[in-house]
Amino acid sequence: MKIKDHKIEDIAFLESPNFNDRPDPNNISLIVIHSISLPSRNYNNDNVESFFLNNLDISKNEYFKEISDLKVSSHLYIKRSGRIIQFVPFDKRAWHAGISNYKGKEDCNDFSIGIELEGCDDDIYEEEQYKSLIQVTKALIKEYDLISKKRITGHSDIAPERKTDPGKYFEWNRYLDNV
Repeated sequence: MKIKDHKIEDIAFLESPNFNDRPDPNNISLIVIHSISLPSRNYNNDNVESFFLNNLDISKNEYFKEISDLKVSSHLYIKRSGRIIQFVPFDKRAWHAGISNYKGKEDCNDFSIGIELEGCDDDIYEEEQYKSLIQVTKALIKEYDLISKKRITGHSDIAPERKTDPGKYFEWNRYLDNV
């Protein structure tokens, strides 16, 4: 897996409008692992992609009306099948972390790469997702000198009052031992 011009080669790139410039595009120093499914626990659909593209069909689910005005994105989204979709180039600031703090540094969107896994914080993740996540993480560590195994965290760690993802079933040791 190769990264060129801040995009992973040979995967789908769907440009989200929900991004802006980083304050320092050279400070890409953290990976944040998330989980998402729309609606919750409903997998193998295109609702997350539509959400990140501001194109969510609110007629599909009552909950979608509540979130339709939110402007959210992630750099990457890994589906249950292991398929990877990129929405924001890595040198740009995706809007994934919200109000956040990593080791005393606020606004994690400024310096992090957000990776969403299709799933829920109370469900297991698929083998193919771990394979893709490990492969992506290795490529990111190789490309961005400030990212290391010690600079990978969960959304729940940077926003503990608000978030619980990727959840108790995410196998951190399995993931980090293979990066």
